[in-house]
Amino acid sequence: MDKLTIKIILAVLILTLTACSSSEPELEKVPDKSAQALFVDARAALDSGLYQKAIQILGAIDSRFPFGPISHQVQLDLIYAYYKSGDAAQGIALADRFLRLNPNNSNVDYVYYMRALINISTEENLFQDMAGIDRSDRDPTASKSAFEDFKRIVTDFPESKYAADSRKRMISIKSRLAQYELAVAEFYYKREAYASAANRGRYIVEYFSPSPEVEQALEMMVKCYEKLELDDLKTNTLQVLAANYPNNKLIN
Repeated sequence: MDKLTIKIILAVLILTLTACSSSEPELEKVPDKSAQALFVDARAALDSGLYQKAIQILGAIDSRFPFGPISHQVQLDLIYAYYKSGDAAQGIALADRFLRLNPNNSNVDYVYYMRALINISTEENLFQDMAGIDRSDRDPTASKSAFEDFKRIVTDFPESKYAADSRKRMISIKSRLAQYELAVAEFYYKREAYASAANRGRYIVEYFSPSPEVEQALEMMVKCYEKLELDDLKTNTLQVLAANYPNNKLIN
C-alpha cells in the first residue's frame, strides 16, 4: 500500500470519527421563552459544541427580538456558530450585515476577525493537504478577502486583542498569494507568454516582499527578459537578485 493511499484512508477515518463525535441530536422546536432565557440556552449549546442547536436558538432570538438589548451579542454569537459549523456563506453574510448596520460598534474588530477566519476556512481541504497535493494555483479570492480584513484590524484597531494574531496570519497569507502568482507565472512561461510571466514576477516583488517567493519571482523575471531579449531589464533584475540573494544559482 503506497503512502498516498494510506494518507487518504487516514483522512477518511478522521472525518468519520469527527462526524461521529460532533453529531448533534435532532433539533427540537425553539420554545416560547424570553430573549434572556433563550440566550442562556444558546450559550449552553455553544459551550457544549452543539453549534446547529445554537444556530437555531440564536436565529430565533434574532428574529423574535431584533431590537432587544442583547441583539448585537446574539448576532456576534451567531457568526461564531456559523463559523464553527462550517456554514461559511451564512457566516459571511451575517458579518457583512453587522458591519453595514453597526459600523461604530465596539466589536467590529471581532467581526472583521471572524469574517477573515471564515474566508480562510473555505480554503481548507483535508484530503489534499494530507495527500501533499500542491494547491498553489487555486483561486485566491478568499485569501485576499481575509488578508484585507486582517490588515484592517492591524491598521484601524492596533490595540485590538486580535491584532497580534492578525499580523501573523497576514504573513502566512502573503506567502500563499505569492505562491499563487508564481503558479500563474509558470503557466504563462510554459506557454511562452513571457511578458505576462515577467509581469507576474514583478507583481510579487512589488507587493509581497518580504516573502520566500521573491527570489523565485526574480528568477522568473530574469528568464523572461532573456527570452524577450530585453537585456537592460535582465541586467537590472540580476543586480537586484545579486544584492538580495548573493548565492543564487543565476548570479554565477
